Amino acid sequence: MLSTAFVIHVEPKNRSSADKALRDAKARLDEAVGLTAAIHLDVVVAQVAPLARPIPATLLGTGKVEEIAALAKQHEPDVIIVNAHLTPVQQRNLEKEWNSKVLDRTAVILEIFGERAATREGRLQVELAHLNYQRSRLVRSWTHLERQRGGFGFLGGPGESQIESDRRLIAERIVRIKAELEKVKRTRGLGRQARRKVPFPVVALVGYTNAGKSTLFNRLTESKVLAKDLLFATLDPTMRGIKLPGGTRIILSDTVGFIADLPTELVAAFRATLEEVLAAEVIVHVRDAAHEESAAQKGDVLKVLDELGAGQPMLEVLNKIDLLEPGQQGGLLARNRRSEAVAVSALTGAGIADLLAAFEAHVTRGNITLTLKLDAADGGALAFAYRHAQVLERRDRGGKINLSLRIHPDDLGRFESRFPKKIAIEQGVAVKS
Repeated sequence: MLSTAFVIHVEPKNRSSADKALRDAKARLDEAVGLTAAIHLDVVVAQVAPLARPIPATLLGTGKVEEIAALAKQHEPDVIIVNAHLTPVQQRNLEKEWNSKVLDRTAVILEIFGERAATREGRLQVELAHLNYQRSRLVRSWTHLERQRGGFGFLGGPGESQIESDRRLIAERIVRIKAELEKVKRTRGLGRQARRKVPFPVVALVGYTNAGKSTLFNRLTESKVLAKDLLFATLDPTMRGIKLPGGTRIILSDTVGFIADLPTELVAAFRATLEEVLAAEVIVHVRDAAHEESAAQKGDVLKVLDELGAGQPMLEVLNKIDLLEPGQQGGLLARNRRSEAVAVSALTGAGIADLLAAFEAHVTRGNITLTLKLDAADGGALAFAYRHAQVLERRDRGGKINLSLRIHPDDLGRFESRFPKKIAIEQGVAVKS
């Protein structure tokens, strides 16, 4: 039997009209219910709590606190979720008033991440976020990740191995995790250096959680990354090499999903992972075109990218068009060639050819086109050219091979050094789509 929960979305009355137009209170409540369901809780009461001004002791006003207390006495929920950020004092006071465990939005997201992290790196990053969150709270206990059920024990349950929540122990653990993550950061840096030696541009998929990034990744790479209709199904980044229709090879990266009001603890902890996004040549922003809050979700993703300092080219992809009405779907596909955005269905494959062409246009934009003349017997030189460049055309004649190549500007010095007096630049900039 599932544990029961109340979900209370706190809706400030002073939210701007523009913000309300993008995402209304009902949509915010629905998302909070989805987050709660993701940690295996049965929501028995869900309501919006308007907030004129925050109360330091309880966040909510006295009337609303008493109203929820009466409901809690009637239904006896195992936990009450407050979809807002609570201070430690507010959390403790509400637990006393409602006689129930209380979790805020940050705690719920951390619990989800704790259950979903699959790799050692992912677990370290999430535990660091959890400890930074707990450090400011005089809580009774904190929990190691190496136990039966995943998560962080906000909810309690079997299989837990609790230790005293001593600030000194938390601080020591944070230092150790940061040291391990620094090693991860250096390892990732070495990996990026190795990839630069084999000049395959990295294309990173980003987007709001459950926008369909992993389904799209699987479609493009023929992989089997976990892809479910589930918030935060992907936490650990996955990379695969693919060859585009024009012959360009790229590395495609699937990353963790973003969400509105993403806890700052998580952004900080996942910086090592998110640096893969910052190192990508092209960022592909995958949006759920069928979601009623698609525009608001776009704003949330762009806000996080801006905070990270991402400034590279971005390609927008409108996914899940199979969920739209036929007329809407056809209209988006027809606009593919006239717009910077590309409409696709990762599920059915519609629009994928246009997306691959857009990838190629973006990663080859600014490339140099050159000709290279080789002796037909020079197999090593020929292999080098095929390995480090996109071969546009090959002409074999009289024991000679003439190649038309496209390379990244950073690789020009390598070709000039390897083939002195054998190359000629045809075009300084590759043809744009």
